[in-house]
Amino acid sequence: MHAAGTGLPSPWIERWAHLIPAGGRVLDVACGSGRHVRWLAARGWQVTGIDRDAAAVEPLRAVADIHVADIEGGPWPLGDARFDAVVVTNYLWRALFPALLDSIAVGGVLLYETFAAGNETVGKPSRPDFLLQPGELLQRAQGLRVVAYEDGFLDAPPRFVQRLAAVREPPAADAPPRHSLVPPAAR
Repeated sequence: MHAAGTGLPSPWIERWAHLIPAGGRVLDVACGSGRHVRWLAARGWQVTGIDRDAAAVEPLRAVADIHVADIEGGPWPLGDARFDAVVVTNYLWRALFPALLDSIAVGGVLLYETFAAGNETVGKPSRPDFLLQPGELLQRAQGLRVVAYEDGFLDAPPRFVQRLAAVREPPAADAPPRHSLVPPAAR
């Protein structure tokens, strides 16, 4: 089953969350009913959620800093706030990429997963406006160090996705940083 329909976190977010600094600030963009807000908050991160649906996010106020805003039609509501992670799943509004990237603090992580071209052959979304083109997520993340990237097809339900885990590294150091490809529990 597709995690969004179950209320469970995306396996991609679960897999790469270990890159988020412990206790850090996380922004969940277009958070909806809060499957990631709840999961991240339960693991000790300070979560900010943003969505335009006030009714959907109201129950999340108990576990997160919640902002109700139209991020497609209005100004970016978080100003120059920086986060240790920006999480985006099943959402694409290309004009928002500069604000999302600017919101990632040095050492912070972008965890992004959404629908890709080809999805129109198996379901919704099917409009090109809401489907990433081949390699587009990699291009949008220029300036970040890509730790993981996938572009392909998933079953149950059938869907085409692109997903990325990328880090905003600090200025050059003596040794390259190590971003573990394995979560601590699996080591």
